[in-house]
Amino acid sequence: MAIPTWERKVRIFLCVFGLVLSVYALHVELSRERNPDYRAMCDLGESVSCSKVFSSRWGRGFGLVQYFVDKDSPLNQPNSVLGIIFYTLQMCLGLSLSRKAALFLVFSSWVSVAGSLYLASILAFVLGDFCMVCVSTYLVNFVLLFTNLKRRRAIEGLKEKSG
Repeated sequence: MAIPTWERKVRIFLCVFGLVLSVYALHVELSRERNPDYRAMCDLGESVSCSKVFSSRWGRGFGLVQYFVDKDSPLNQPNSVLGIIFYTLQMCLGLSLSRKAALFLVFSSWVSVAGSLYLASILAFVLGDFCMVCVSTYLVNFVLLFTNLKRRRAIEGLKEKSG
């Protein structure tokens, strides 16, 4: 079994799209910090507002890090910074055919999907908001997980054939 030919193109598309979404989210959050009246392109109404979501306590460190460090600590980064790191690692490690890289890609994807499910539940049940940027990143994370599972299976098959 070879690595699917579509995998590289899909990975690059997903990672670039995820990076664009994450950089935009960071831009919105920083703009909102500088100017509380800032209105982002993704703010379509009272209950469809990404800037409201990004500036909530759950927009930094998943709303959890602040329980362990000061709210303004450098460790309590915006979720978008974590997204930038995640998508960059996914793209770079996607260049490797090693079994360890494939396992890390799958593991980090499962973590991102768990984070997406957590944040989606906060979005729906706590904030009562719809954030197009957030939902788009959740979709990217789910498709990346699928892509990484296919890749790991293919790499396992290649390693078994080469013995």
